[in-house]
Amino acid sequence: MIHSPFIPIDQLTRFESDVSSDEDLMEVIVKYSGDVMAVGAALGAFVEILDPNYAILTITLGNLERLYTYDEIEYVELPKNLTYFLREELNNSCISPVQRPTSFGLTGNGVAIGIIDSGIDYTHADFQNPDGTTRILFLWDQTVDGNPPEGFRNGSEFTKAQIDEALASDSPYEYVPSIDMAGHGTAVAGVAAGNGRSSDAVEKGVAPNASLIIVKLGHTGSNTSFTRTTEIMRAVKYISDKAQQVNMPVVMNISYGTNNGSHDGNSLFESYIDSVSDRWRSCICVASGNEGTAGHHYSNFLLQGAVDTVEFSISDNIPRLYMTIWKDFVDTMTFEIISPSGRSTGEISPLQRVTRFTLDDVLVAVLYGQPTHYNSLQEIYILFRGVSKPISAGLWSLVVRGNDITGGLFDIWLPTLEEVTQYTSFLRPIILNTITIPATANRVISVGGYNSSLNSIADFSGQGTLRNLNFMKPDLVAPAVNILTTRAGGGYDRFTGTSVAAPFVTGSAALMMEWGLIQGNDPLLYGQRIKAFLWKGAERPPLLTFRNPVWGYGALNLCDTMDLLVDYNQTGGAFS
Repeated sequence: MIHSPFIPIDQLTRFESDVSSDEDLMEVIVKYSGDVMAVGAALGAFVEILDPNYAILTITLGNLERLYTYDEIEYVELPKNLTYFLREELNNSCISPVQRPTSFGLTGNGVAIGIIDSGIDYTHADFQNPDGTTRILFLWDQTVDGNPPEGFRNGSEFTKAQIDEALASDSPYEYVPSIDMAGHGTAVAGVAAGNGRSSDAVEKGVAPNASLIIVKLGHTGSNTSFTRTTEIMRAVKYISDKAQQVNMPVVMNISYGTNNGSHDGNSLFESYIDSVSDRWRSCICVASGNEGTAGHHYSNFLLQGAVDTVEFSISDNIPRLYMTIWKDFVDTMTFEIISPSGRSTGEISPLQRVTRFTLDDVLVAVLYGQPTHYNSLQEIYILFRGVSKPISAGLWSLVVRGNDITGGLFDIWLPTLEEVTQYTSFLRPIILNTITIPATANRVISVGGYNSSLNSIADFSGQGTLRNLNFMKPDLVAPAVNILTTRAGGGYDRFTGTSVAAPFVTGSAALMMEWGLIQGNDPLLYGQRIKAFLWKGAERPPLLTFRNPVWGYGALNLCDTMDLLVDYNQTGGAFS
């Protein structure tokens, strides 16, 4: 696997040629013990400490190999690219009754909501108080150089006072030059916390009085849809630290994801997010992705001596893509790739760590990984890259042979819909196990999407797996089809996708925290306790078995969740 400490540095650069940045610098995620700052100083690396076990090092390519020689470095992982999920209702989730003054009267007051996304239109009235001042406590734009937060290398941090000054001026972007070009983060923030000020409080979000902490994610190249795992890790730390600084409980929303990984929660990226879920009075909600019907997952059981020909189509104008295969290390499988013209790599030996071929003017590089102390599975990572033009479009084949089989199970993922479109896909895809990373992290609340007007699952919503009943995702589903929310530039628009399902749960968690922590009804209402009560209060359609890999525990129902909280706290459930 690419993050394995056993892979030579030249092989890393072959597979991740886009990781280097200015002056041949690259980022790596490390799990460490001891003095990582001293390691950084010795290697001339910039160290961003996330917590006592995790850090991001920006290091020269030449010094990366030396990093593995330090005892303080336990594990190294290269960042992966992620994309946001956007595919162009409060009553249905029983949120409106909880907001009413005659009921619980909850609005998110005293709770912070952290939005990790493409930014926010801070000039939109729905993110301002009645007096026109901003509801945003902090805004870190990772794409604007100049004034990074303490401990970080890039971007600029803007405070509430600076944003208020900008809003009071005739040219706000001269004061705070942060713009949500994609509009994705603005839409997500509106569902979670818009106050409807542009519509006389008609089109408000779930937690209209919550305070906001915003991180506009950095991105790779010119495509603002792509970011890296390292940027999200920085954002998670930043929001957690800022919430502690202002002594506010916090719910974070992540509507980004990737298919590049084992989908079992075992990457450094996922384990770090899990660790932050246990820190402070916090909760993290993550969209399950739009990969349900994208055709980007394939799985099969291979018998001894059997051959499986896995066909997949690649659409026009794709310059590069990856294919990641995960299997039991005990099983010996060989692979062969056949191009649309019929040219073949031949059978690729599993004993050769890295092999490279050129088929139809396409570089095909194959890496056989090894198990690590984080994961007993084996990854076979295949990179396709056009040499002088995009990858040859058409029907490709991957031939899988079972040479020495004990279990026989293998899974394959292509990049997400947002990266390669629906026209790049397997001909015989498997819908299960299509939740994207980091919604696969164990301790986050993973949110799928459903059509609340039809009470049916949204076909694009990422689905979990039945293979591990102790690790079944998503946790629950929320409305994801034709959702009206804030639009960058002012006003409102309708959006569809799990991106706008996750903030329904994010805002609901903020209302629960307000009732439990701010109003003093349940001092332990954060983290996994929130997840458990959302599970228990979810609405479960009849004739289905729960928990299942499509609906999780069911559809968000905040009324039932709050009623259960009242019942359990009256009997001392929070302290039993």
